[in-house]
Amino acid sequence: MNEPFAILPAVDVLDGRAVRLERGDYGRVAAEAGDPFALIHRVAAARPPFVHVVALGAARDGGVPLELARRAVEAAAPVPVQLGGGVRSVEDAEALVEAGVARVMVGTAAFGPIPLEEFVERLGDRLVVAVDAADGIVRTAGWRASSRLTVAEALERCAAAGVGRILCTAIDRDGTLSGPDLDLVREARSRFDGSILAAGGIRDRHDVDAVRNAGANGAVVGRALLEGERGRAVLVELAATGWSA
Repeated sequence: MNEPFAILPAVDVLDGRAVRLERGDYGRVAAEAGDPFALIHRVAAARPPFVHVVALGAARDGGVPLELARRAVEAAAPVPVQLGGGVRSVEDAEALVEAGVARVMVGTAAFGPIPLEEFVERLGDRLVVAVDAADGIVRTAGWRASSRLTVAEALERCAAAGVGRILCTAIDRDGTLSGPDLDLVREARSRFDGSILAAGGIRDRHDVDAVRNAGANGAVVGRALLEGERGRAVLVELAATGWSA
């Protein structure tokens, strides 16, 4: 997919707080920023192309987070919201669209019994399939369960179903500020012709450039924005670039 490279600020929400987990471990909060909607409003004020929001509790337990979605959309306006967590059916995804979400991330349900083609048909360009990888395997249910699919198999399934956009997250890098998994990005690019968003470990503009050069069409930046003065500096730097690279 030929589209401008875009950087997306991420806000993860757990128990009413903006947090960043380390490697997706719900017992290890690597960073916290209090009121998630205040944070969404703050990052949206820098006019990124989207604000990326994850309902962590819903991702883990299921249950479409409609109220969170509505409040996130309101806090981010006029910047559109890309949101995931808790989607277990096509109807769940459509309910989030009706709540105002511009793009819906689908992970667990994308690799379950529902044909992925149904999500593609019903959501079109609003669909983002989350390929969340650890040790070469795609994980689901808030990263606590195995899909039993290798990354290669998941990517091939996305390509065959006509998915236009994926979010490829390196779980072992997520929330660690240890740098992106460029091999994962390169594998995704070698097997998938659509748009690829890269996430996990991204610290700064240099990492953004690295994932772009590896073949990604965008980067999701999370913990780097929550690190006090450093986080504010990163936000200012990315906003100055027009959220591009």
